[in-house]
Amino acid sequence: MDAGFEAHLRADGVRFDADDAELLRTIDAEGSLNRAADALGRSYSRALERLTELEDAVGPLVVRQRGGSGGGGSELTDEARDLLARFERLRAEFTGTAEVEETVLSGRVVDREGELATVATDAGQVRALAPDGEAVEVAIRADAVTLHAPADAPDAAATSARNRFAGTVTAMDRGEAVARVLVDVGAPDPLAALVTASSVEKLDLGEGAEVVASFKATATRASPREA
Repeated sequence: MDAGFEAHLRADGVRFDADDAELLRTIDAEGSLNRAADALGRSYSRALERLTELEDAVGPLVVRQRGGSGGGGSELTDEARDLLARFERLRAEFTGTAEVEETVLSGRVVDREGELATVATDAGQVRALAPDGEAVEVAIRADAVTLHAPADAPDAAATSARNRFAGTVTAMDRGEAVARVLVDVGAPDPLAALVTASSVEKLDLGEGAEVVASFKATATRASPREA
């Protein structure tokens, strides 16, 4: 999960997110893809292209009827309604967890470049947005943390997520679509991360699994701490 992580489903490598859900719901409300595209301010060709991509991955989502006394139109398939239901359950579960989950690391600013500071913590150096002052607490949202298999973790220079820590999974609370994963990165408290169920399988996550956690400096906030 990257900064600003949004709930999404994934099927055959195709991501289904809030924009896709909105497209399906609008098709359902407007009765046609053409009117849905107009209502959303999207081009018909782009909307059709996206719908085709989704259907290639998950199967028929819209039944199209041409002509006739009613002028034709479109309606959602049962598969589309099931997909929307699963997405809404995921979003509700994710939102309920992500609003309160964060890890706080205490540290001291050792370098600064404008609003961005380098903070020395027990887990190592963290790049974060920080106010003036030396003693700070760095808050890291669980939805801003991405977990990688050690062999697949990108080089720091190849990603904007410059904060990277190797660690070991100490606990995992798995829901229907989202899992809360705790990773020991050498700090007094474990680093919390939210990952989708598909990522749990892909990374073969479980207690004792070795991972690399990364997150962007711009997704990390520091606040003053009493020295």
